[in-house]
Amino acid sequence: MESVSLRLDVPPEVVNAGVGVHGVSTAHDVFRLPDLWQLHLYSYVGRLSVLGTGHAIRPGHVSLIPPDTEAHFHYRGRSEHLYAHLRLPRTGAGHRVPLMQDAQAEGPLLAGLLRHAVAAMPGSSARASAEVWTVLWHVAELARPGSEDPGRQHPVVAAAQAYVEEHLADPLPVPVIARSAGVSHTHLTRLFRAETGLTVVAYVRRRRLERARHLLQASTLPIPAVAAAVGIADLQAFNKACHRELGAGPRAVRAARVR
Repeated sequence: MESVSLRLDVPPEVVNAGVGVHGVSTAHDVFRLPDLWQLHLYSYVGRLSVLGTGHAIRPGHVSLIPPDTEAHFHYRGRSEHLYAHLRLPRTGAGHRVPLMQDAQAEGPLLAGLLRHAVAAMPGSSARASAEVWTVLWHVAELARPGSEDPGRQHPVVAAAQAYVEEHLADPLPVPVIARSAGVSHTHLTRLFRAETGLTVVAYVRRRRLERARHLLQASTLPIPAVAAAVGIADLQAFNKACHRELGAGPRAVRAARVR
């Protein structure tokens, strides 16, 4: 088995989470959970075989094994991993991900989230499920060169969009956004248009005004404060931008909120 399909529209139900310790009394274990998924984040070197397909285990690798699937683990001495046993919904959009992945730079983040899940499990399975849901989304979105998943976003575009979301109140020249994503201005422009159909400037403008609409309709912030919060401190420019993107001025947008 090379890949699995995850449905993540609603949180998983985490039944158990903890630190697994193996390889002490035997060099080979066989696991099968009839009703539960197995999520493992490894800190050891070994080998996993699922349905005849072998996968190298290395520190920082993460695996997802579906229910009722026999998994063979081969150890080289004491071997520890963080794990969660969980149920996933049977309906919703599927995300095709490799059964085994190298989490790379995401590894410490995933480890921290899983440790929070382990700590939360005795008192609140709902909190543990929330932590594991975040882990699963990160695993589903791990960048894999050559991926054939048409729904997977280009990592450079994703990094640029994340930077934009965190800096909507600040100036956002395209070269600065490109630098945050580790590429040139020209390369980002080309990737962005191919991925979103928009220029970077048009995307930033859209996101500024979408956030402005939210703040106008969901908060009592004064209009000048809303304008500043989305990086358009000049009120005349903000008024024009609202008319262009939202079809009405700030006061009319605020008045149209659902009560």
